[in-house]
Amino acid sequence: MKAAPEAQKRLLELAELDAVLDRLAHRRRTLPELAEIDERSAKLARLATEVIAAETETSDLAREQAKAESDVDAVRVRAERDQKRLDSGQVSSPKDLSNLQSEITSLHRRQGDLEDVVLEIMERREAAEAQAARLSAERAEIGAGLSTLEEKRDIALGALDKESGEAKGRRGGITADIPADLLALYEKLRGQYGVGAAMLQGGRCQGCKVSLSIADLNRIRAAAADEVVRCEECRRILVRTPESGL
Repeated sequence: MKAAPEAQKRLLELAELDAVLDRLAHRRRTLPELAEIDERSAKLARLATEVIAAETETSDLAREQAKAESDVDAVRVRAERDQKRLDSGQVSSPKDLSNLQSEITSLHRRQGDLEDVVLEIMERREAAEAQAARLSAERAEIGAGLSTLEEKRDIALGALDKESGEAKGRRGGITADIPADLLALYEKLRGQYGVGAAMLQGGRCQGCKVSLSIADLNRIRAAAADEVVRCEECRRILVRTPESGL
């Protein structure tokens, strides 16, 4: 392949600019905020599930408490009714009187047991409500922190995108000065090796950092100035400059 020496030297500018773009892309992928956002988002999702579970438990306990209190009221009403019958003197039969007194005693005992159940449910409900409130507060705190991180991420990405856009603009100006076939070869090699062209400096390829053999250097010395030469080790395009040591 043939290309004017100046066009070949432009490859070095292109390679340097592509290295800048690669670094910007790497920084974009590895922003610290991205990992923190992922971590906080996962925690936020987990907390959302826990809040729903705590609120569901609170709601279930509220219904359970209401039912238990209703049972207490029913037993108390029945006991009060029986007590009124007893106090009114309407029951005269000793047997009926004994049965009524026994039922009143049993109802009071039942009422006490049910009231203990209500108290136990109330304690569990208070604990569930406290847990739901704690989880909701933690979710709100993490959500606020997540919003802050997302703002920082967007600012950082905006700055990187701006820098990348400017670099791509300069890249377009450089590629316009490079023949299509040479540019195609450069892009192919860049896709394979990450770097498509490197300077030959002091007899060493700056792409793979390998010193060329005497035979390779002699071959390059003998090549015409417009001949596109390649490194025998890494196959990248070698760009000759006054610093090549030829």
